[in-house]
Amino acid sequence: MNEQLLESLTQAPGISGHEGAVRKIVINEIKSLVDDVRIDAMGNVIATRRGNGGPRIMLAAHMDEIGFLVKYIDDRGFIRFQQVGGFDPRVLVAQRVSIHTRKHGVVTGLLQPGTKPIHLLTPSDSKELKIEDLFIDLGLPGDEVKAIVTRGDMVTLHGPYQRTGNLVTSRALDDRLLVYVMIEALRIADSKAEIVAVATTQEEVGLRGAAPAAYGVDPDVGIGLDVTLANDIPGSPTEATITSLGDGPAIKHFDSSQIPNPLVNEHFREIAEREGIPYQLEVLPRGGTDGGAIQRIRAGVPTTTLSVPTRYLHTVNESAAVTDIEHAITLLAHFLQEADVSRYRYTI
Repeated sequence: MNEQLLESLTQAPGISGHEGAVRKIVINEIKSLVDDVRIDAMGNVIATRRGNGGPRIMLAAHMDEIGFLVKYIDDRGFIRFQQVGGFDPRVLVAQRVSIHTRKHGVVTGLLQPGTKPIHLLTPSDSKELKIEDLFIDLGLPGDEVKAIVTRGDMVTLHGPYQRTGNLVTSRALDDRLLVYVMIEALRIADSKAEIVAVATTQEEVGLRGAAPAAYGVDPDVGIGLDVTLANDIPGSPTEATITSLGDGPAIKHFDSSQIPNPLVNEHFREIAEREGIPYQLEVLPRGGTDGGAIQRIRAGVPTTTLSVPTRYLHTVNESAAVTDIEHAITLLAHFLQEADVSRYRYTI
């Protein structure tokens, strides 16, 4: 694994609509692997490798991460914020954040709940924590905070990249990990197909970047690339398991955004079984991916999503198995080499 690249991708700041730092890394890494790179009006990176008689395959992995925007600064300097993407407030207490200011660089803040300290709590004080209860403390007087921070500044969570046993752990594996998989599959795939690898924007707020990108690309086949829930942990009943770490990448069969094309899915399964690549079948009750946006463009596109199981999604401890990452790269590269649009069309 090229862990230096993966670390660079995950540590770059880039909430939905503010993906510029990630975009620079992607362009620098992918430009030598394709014939053309451009940026569209939504900020998507669209990298095209021209084919030789094969179908046009669109790959989509999103660059954005969940985070916040500064919304209000009170006279004491405490900052309230707008969440961008889905958070469980229980995992945010006592985190550290970076505020990316317009003119004063990056400043570090403390994310805390607006409640009494534990030493002063009584049983009647307990209540369910909400995002609105949280604030950011910069440790500065109000006038100094207001001189540095402005409404709309981007806020990201701290979460360094590290190895945790057989896993990689970092903030923003969702979905920089699959941006990495997309790049590495391009690196090894020898395909007749025209491959359009798109690093998309604003996925976390409604698949907003993938839809216009797919309209412009007009693909014959679409493959969303994303993480998915590995809820193989205490507190989750076995019958509710979506995927498990170490059992291979997942071929999606359902989520809130799409019912993938079963013919494309069957091709992925055939490749995996022939090549001895472990895989899982994913049925995700809630959540969506860029594949859902690609599928509905123009007259419709045969589409599925290839996922990498990841524990602790939407936290700073997102974790994925190294073997699952490597198998996802191999499976995707084989698919790119063999994709045949005639296999994915319904016939009378």
